Amino acid sequence: MASSPPVAPLRGRVPRPRRRDDGAIMPASGRGSYWFYLLPGFVLLAAIILVPLGWNVYLSFTNYRGILPPQFTGLDNWRRLMSDGQFWISFRNSIVMILAMVIVPTSLGLVLAAALFDVIGKKFGGKLASFLRATYYLPQILPAVIAAIVIGWILRPENGALNAVLGAVGLDGLQHNWLGSPDTALLSVAVVLVWVQIGYPVVVFMAALQRVDPELYEAAELDGANWFQRFRSITVHIIRPEIFVVVLTCTIAALKVFGPVYALTGGGPGNATIVPSYYSYSQFFQAQQVGYGATIATALTVVIVIVAIGFIAAQNRAERKEEAR
Repeated sequence: MASSPPVAPLRGRVPRPRRRDDGAIMPASGRGSYWFYLLPGFVLLAAIILVPLGWNVYLSFTNYRGILPPQFTGLDNWRRLMSDGQFWISFRNSIVMILAMVIVPTSLGLVLAAALFDVIGKKFGGKLASFLRATYYLPQILPAVIAAIVIGWILRPENGALNAVLGAVGLDGLQHNWLGSPDTALLSVAVVLVWVQIGYPVVVFMAALQRVDPELYEAAELDGANWFQRFRSITVHIIRPEIFVVVLTCTIAALKVFGPVYALTGGGPGNATIVPSYYSYSQFFQAQQVGYGATIATALTVVIVIVAIGFIAAQNRAERKEEAR
């Protein structure tokens, strides 16, 4: 019988099988197969985010009205943006939105979460604290347009609930066209946004407080610390990472807020409540200046990216200082 031909020796490094934690042996041939599981995510990321973002950036350098092909104009849109007073008014109004959606809800949410966890939960039980937490979060699950329509009914100048209540208690002099007057429209929208936003930090902070050791509160209470001292020294200190997350996400939401402004005031009266996202929308679909609307959207994206990088850098710096202690 003829002998089989000799097998040529393998050249290079021979992959070796890996052993899992439970002792099972994994074949070496499947080491790179996990990249196939990431491929659908990369495709969706490119189709939903990267391609539209690149197209938007390109349109910011063109004159495009949505009908004829875009005409490249270089930096004309950006020069116009830098001298556009309405654009800067919209960013000034964004500062009020940050106050209404970041500073006030985060501060109140931190106090409410600590009170629900440290006071209500201990004295009246966790069920009441959970019910109140869900009550605060209810505006978050309502569609923004639905909530804005309901608030619009309340703030109507003729037969709105707020003016009716003021008239019923003899405060007729305080009745006002809350959304139609330039001096109160932005403040009215800000109050609505506080109501909508406050449930988010309450839920996040109460979840973060679950990892706080109750013995810390008990030891501080035995040492004579009052509630505010325990709140400042224990609560705020331990849940600082969650505070950074809430402030960052709420700041991004405030910079790109659109729904409540669109449903309540439409950016008016005049430019009293206009914000960058609504200004971009009006240029896209109302003025048919697609290239200039893309410029506003791109500028807003750049601002959001800078803010996000700044917050992440500040959080990392704070964590390094904490580890160095």
